[in-house]
Amino acid sequence: MSKLKTLLAAGACALVTLPAFADSKIMVQDAYARAAGMSAKAGAAFMQIMNQGDEDDQLIDARSDISKRVELHTHKIDDQGVAKMMHVPEGFTIPAGGMHALQRGGDHVMFMGLNGAMEQGDTVTVTLVFEKAGELVVEIPVDLNRDQKGGGMMKMDHSNMGQGQMGTMGNGANAGASN
Repeated sequence: MSKLKTLLAAGACALVTLPAFADSKIMVQDAYARAAGMSAKAGAAFMQIMNQGDEDDQLIDARSDISKRVELHTHKIDDQGVAKMMHVPEGFTIPAGGMHALQRGGDHVMFMGLNGAMEQGDTVTVTLVFEKAGELVVEIPVDLNRDQKGGGMMKMDHSNMGQGQMGTMGNGANAGASN
């Protein structure tokens, strides 16, 4: 057998024996990432996650080399109308046959302690970890110009993140760019 045929056969065997990290029933659409500016210490990713399966699944973690820490976050509005960002260790339910939007002013993937600037047109590699579907690697474009659709601006308090103020972000946005 020639070296090429041996190499091709070995490659085919490797592909067949690889575990299925991402259940094909989980899909990500309209994902994008952004930071508040070139000197920002934090950024976020937004997307729509669809579950075409018959069972709910749970997004339980996210990982990326873009920052020192990556967490699943949401916002809770306090009595003064200030949205406080908080870590959601249990993650987010992706309903069977449904969709969960990670969007500005709501649930999102948070990048804390950025290792460098997030520049327009860059791509961020993020591994989403699901309780049942396993891992799904998503290439997310950085889109600093993305307009929010829907709701108005709301005051944000990012001081509890240990990263200082990140600026204001609005609510009701549509989730980000396609995988």
